[in-house]
Amino acid sequence: MKKFFTTFFIILVCFSCKKNDTVSSDKNGATESSKEFDMYEMSEMALLMEQMYKDNEHLKERIKKGDTIGKFPNHFLKIHAAVMTDEQENDAFFKVQASNFIKAQELIYEDPKNAKEHFNSGIDACVQCHEVKCGGPIPRIKKLYIK
Repeated sequence: MKKFFTTFFIILVCFSCKKNDTVSSDKNGATESSKEFDMYEMSEMALLMEQMYKDNEHLKERIKKGDTIGKFPNHFLKIHAAVMTDEQENDAFFKVQASNFIKAQELIYEDPKNAKEHFNSGIDACVQCHEVKCGGPIPRIKKLYIK
């Protein structure tokens, strides 16, 4: 009887560890083994906007604390040439909004006494553009306003 249970246990272990060779498919007919995952790659513009967001977070804190403003970050000027995810989005409306944003940002550094107003004007330009172009980041952008 002991040999029977030992043999049964060995057979059970061998069959339970057998690899299942069936291939599953999804509703589109793609097999699991043929699926490839593409990593999302941010466009130049998306990367630039992320950097501008971070820079403005730091600038907001300096303005609120009354610290020195520093110098205008020249990489902001890349907004006019950065490659967008959809090149058709780089139209006349975007160009105007980008110019408004840059003007407001430059005024922060030229007129630090009114930095809060200029900063919020720059954020307004971002929100106005994103209301038309890509609404997703608006709640995040609005967090930059200085109250």
